[in-house]
Amino acid sequence: MFGTMFWDLGTKRTFQQDLSNAMGSMYAAVLFLGVQNASSVQPVVDVERTVFYRERAAGMYSAMPYAFAQAIVEIPYIFSQSVVYGVIVYAMIGFEWKTANFFWYLFFMFFTLLYFTFYGMMAVAATPNQHIAAIVAAAFYGLWNLFSGFIVPRTRIPVWWRWYYWACPVAWTLYGLVASQFGDIKDILQDSDKSVEQYLDDYFGFKHDFLGVVAAVIVGFTVLFLFIFAFAIKAFNFQRR
Repeated sequence: MFGTMFWDLGTKRTFQQDLSNAMGSMYAAVLFLGVQNASSVQPVVDVERTVFYRERAAGMYSAMPYAFAQAIVEIPYIFSQSVVYGVIVYAMIGFEWKTANFFWYLFFMFFTLLYFTFYGMMAVAATPNQHIAAIVAAAFYGLWNLFSGFIVPRTRIPVWWRWYYWACPVAWTLYGLVASQFGDIKDILQDSDKSVEQYLDDYFGFKHDFLGVVAAVIVGFTVLFLFIFAFAIKAFNFQRR
């Protein structure tokens, strides 16, 4: 569906609007798939937590192995989802078929879907039930949407709010996706005297040389959400007696 909606946008980089359109395709896909992953995992975690309470009381389960096992079991599914989505959509959008570009795209999509999933699990672990978890998670979806750097670029965000841009995982995902696909292109845009690389740096603040740091931060968010989930499972007990 996303591939047909954004057909061949990746090959169009003649005007500034072309780059915004391509970035919009990434923004829409990341938020839609990410929120879907986070929301769909919450009922499962909620039901399984009830079983965990029973088994822990019987001395059969320990909190940390249970939490990490529940997280690790999600990885093969998310990896398959990322590869299937990435190959199909990458080809249909028409991004440049370079090895580095393609694997950067798969890398960012995989870890983005992974941290969204772990975030959904974390929200359930830190709240009494899936309904409250959905409400709490939705509040942050709105903030992540606003500070993602697409609706309002980082360079246009007031200085006193810019710290939240750097604390927003979706902003780092968009940074990585856009910089990896367009950040090293020297072609001059027809509606300005700047190259694609210069425009992305001036307007969005994206630098291709910063990709290594972006990748490390994305992995960091994934690990952070995983450990908060594990800690919440261990520390909080919402069981009604």
